[in-house]
Amino acid sequence: MVTRDGVAAEGLPGGFGAVYPVLRELEDHGRVRRGYFVEGLGGAQFAPPGAVERLRELRAASRVGDEPSALVLAAADPAQPYGAAIPWPRRAGARAARVVGAWVVLLDGEAALYVERGGRSLVPLRDPEEEWLRPALAALVSHVRAGGAKRLAVERFDGAPVVETDALPLLVEAGFLAGPRRAVLRP
Repeated sequence: MVTRDGVAAEGLPGGFGAVYPVLRELEDHGRVRRGYFVEGLGGAQFAPPGAVERLRELRAASRVGDEPSALVLAAADPAQPYGAAIPWPRRAGARAARVVGAWVVLLDGEAALYVERGGRSLVPLRDPEEEWLRPALAALVSHVRAGGAKRLAVERFDGAPVVETDALPLLVEAGFLAGPRRAVLRP
């Protein structure tokens, strides 16, 4: 998906004005579609037809009440829109940034959990509830076990020592080992 704000965030020479004629030409040849696909991203949105269909599938699946679609992306990944094309979710005490080494867990395309650089702290970007935290942690565990990191040693959750939080049992359930000061996950 290409948007005006996304192009601006990438700092491309000439900005969106330089990219727009290319996008219009791609649209004329059926390679991309122009439309309003994602609420909040602005009016000029361009995406390949396959991406548009995938967005529609995700929207339909989220309505059915299935498990949320989970995805772990690097916080600085151009495909990760938060902090570039759209603002980070606002939640008291939650701070996230597009930093190399940090990750974001998206649930149904919405930022849910931020993993700070080094993996020592997990920052919920929504009010922490088991309903969404379980699938977010499951996605994080799958990401690490697929080679996303050598290990995670979480010391803090939502600004508090992880061993003193209600999140610790959920971390253990997801595959972390509880220690005296941290929860550790190895691939």
